[in-house]
Amino acid sequence: MPQPTILVLAIQKSPLGKWLILFAVSLGTFLFSLDVHIVNVALPTIVNAYQSDFATGEWIPISYALMLAILVLAVGRLGDMWSKKHLYLFGVIVFALGSLGCGLAPSIHGLIIARVFQGLGAVFIAVLAPAIVTETFPDTQRGLGLGIIVSVGWAGVSLGPTIGGFILQNWEWHLIFFINIPLCLLSLILVFLLVDQGKSSDERKSFDFAGAFLLAATLLCFLLGVTRIQEVNGDGSLTLLLLLISGLGLAGFLWSQQQTSKPLLDLGLFRSIDLTLNLLMTFIGYMFTNSMMFLFPFFLELVKHFPERQVGLMLAVMPALGVAVGPIAGYLADRIGERPISAIGFGMVLISCLAISTFNEDLTVIGYLVRVVPLAIGYGIFQPPNQSAIFKIAPKQYLSIISGLLFFSRSLGQVIGITFMSILFSRLTASRVAGDDFTSLFSAPAEALVFGEQVSFRIFAGLLAVGFLIGLYLWRRSELALNDA
Repeated sequence: MPQPTILVLAIQKSPLGKWLILFAVSLGTFLFSLDVHIVNVALPTIVNAYQSDFATGEWIPISYALMLAILVLAVGRLGDMWSKKHLYLFGVIVFALGSLGCGLAPSIHGLIIARVFQGLGAVFIAVLAPAIVTETFPDTQRGLGLGIIVSVGWAGVSLGPTIGGFILQNWEWHLIFFINIPLCLLSLILVFLLVDQGKSSDERKSFDFAGAFLLAATLLCFLLGVTRIQEVNGDGSLTLLLLLISGLGLAGFLWSQQQTSKPLLDLGLFRSIDLTLNLLMTFIGYMFTNSMMFLFPFFLELVKHFPERQVGLMLAVMPALGVAVGPIAGYLADRIGERPISAIGFGMVLISCLAISTFNEDLTVIGYLVRVVPLAIGYGIFQPPNQSAIFKIAPKQYLSIISGLLFFSRSLGQVIGITFMSILFSRLTASRVAGDDFTSLFSAPAEALVFGEQVSFRIFAGLLAVGFLIGLYLWRRSELALNDA
């Protein structure tokens, strides 16, 4: 068998090479996004199988999500220091072992520990896949490659509940973890054979362990505090303590990064207005889309009384369209430019949000689709060119840390968006319930739920308007730059 280095050289000269590499890393992207959602479907079954309670069971998804959030920048830094290929392979191996551990876990606590390892592997996959694609594809096809990666992620989101439900209906729940292993092995073999080892940075050989620990502790306290806000109505002493510690930790982290010559995060990157604003748009976009997916099931089931299976199919419309639109948006970004495509997509999301704010008790399936389809298409149009624009302005030696920042802005947007939406929706709904009769959303009258939904989405439309204005500004800025060139 020829040596991998010889095979890599041969494949790199082949037009098929970059597409095989894209397929290889896309397998990992599909798996880590699939596992975010497939477990949610199986959660009641798993909790019941272990004869546990939901307070403990909630840590099955939380432990995975926390690892994705708190380690993403540290992994991005490692990706810029060492071989992206080797780190990606490490992530796939850890993810596969974590999946095996999840399926074999003798107790729910063992499952939670195994999910931590799954999350650790997923961080490496999530951060390094876009960076590898950016290095592999030429500038003229970068948007298309990243668009396909985005679509694969949407496919995982879309198929997670479907695959999970099918497995639970026909087999044991353990299979939702075991199915990861053969796909991990395939990705492992392809990446090992096809992806070039790359070059590590000669300038930065040290890793800021103190900064990484401080940032991880800060993010852990912040995310735990944010997720507790709704539970304790924002005034719990533990919640306030966690948020206070996270604030002090952030100040300490920023100070430490200015003092060291080898920082975990080069704060000078944020001197780039384009990079900072693109990350802010990503944050706002994920705040809205994830909070929307959180709220829709409550509205569709409690107000419209649609059956759960129908609700699942209605929710699948958005990720399904995202799969179809992503590559097209990436292709258009390569041909027309990233800025106009991303601004147009974000504008469609804003318009659709305003349309969704008109949901009421008379909503039909057709009415739902008319309002949601433009959002799905708009967000599918926005994501790939926005990613491409970020990687376009990223210095080559910082590709992995930029990928980490991009993924972190998504994770942070998801946590804050869902928390913000849950507080808005529940309190606005409660404001329309007479006296002290409000006990939970499940007992609220339909008119109160409609009011809560409508006002919540109008408030979020204001946030989206900020993102749209940022998109227009960046579009205008790029045109001025072209005219001056």
